[in-house]
Amino acid sequence: MVMKSLIQSPRQVADTRRREPLLVLEAGHAERHYWRDLWAYRELFAILAWRDVSVQYKQTVIGAAWAVIRPLLTMLVFTGIFGNLAKLPSEGGAPYPVLVMAGMLPWFLFSTMLGNGSGSLVQNSNLISKVYFPRLIVPVASSFVALVDFAITFVLLIGMMVVFGALPDWRILLLPAFILLAIMTALGPALIMASLNVRYRDFRFIVPFVVQFGLYVSPVGFSSSIIPEEWRLLYSMNPVVGVIDGFRWCLLGGATPFYVPGFILSLGVATLLLWVGIKTFRATEKTFADLV
Repeated sequence: MVMKSLIQSPRQVADTRRREPLLVLEAGHAERHYWRDLWAYRELFAILAWRDVSVQYKQTVIGAAWAVIRPLLTMLVFTGIFGNLAKLPSEGGAPYPVLVMAGMLPWFLFSTMLGNGSGSLVQNSNLISKVYFPRLIVPVASSFVALVDFAITFVLLIGMMVVFGALPDWRILLLPAFILLAIMTALGPALIMASLNVRYRDFRFIVPFVVQFGLYVSPVGFSSSIIPEEWRLLYSMNPVVGVIDGFRWCLLGGATPFYVPGFILSLGVATLLLWVGIKTFRATEKTFADLV
């Protein structure tokens, strides 16, 4: 019986070979089939993503509650400063705390993806220096933690909207499109920073500064409608502006304005950054194993 279980028919052998990724040691093979290899190594992507999520919440005091505490405290500070002291207006009649939280939802998705992705190659140096696989998997997989935090914060936002009676309308059905836009907006800069961080390690100090600076120049704690009309298109060159405006347009309902020219410009800048990020990453990918 043991011998029969060890003997495979030619069809079984062929099926097994079709299921297993084939590594061909041929000059230029990996370059020609790079994007196909991304799909072939999808299980590695799942393993790395799950590992990062486990590390994020394993052996922590507050665990997943951090994804609630951080935006909640930031919302309270911004509401006190911009809503109560500066008396800035809200959008569409929505309560000011809901306005701020609707802006923080995409901002924390963007900032977490940028922070995790920029340092992902250095953190996985042992894996990169020993095993071949498309390196693009590493920064993309590290971004999965941001999606988990996003889901937790989204539940918090829905709870706040129910408490304040600011329920969304049919436009919430378009929210997945803006979630994809937020991911695309963060992925481009994350790939650029990840590539530079491998060669220049001091970039790990630059990324937190960029995130902190971006928090204040993006319409997180206030509505972008307060920007003077003659400056608003220039302000929309910040790609996060279009993402935040889109989230609020989907979530707040009512008379929430949607600045179409600014959104188109933000979309164009985000697309350009993604293209530059992929080109930069692919151009420097061959040197990662030697530098990490």
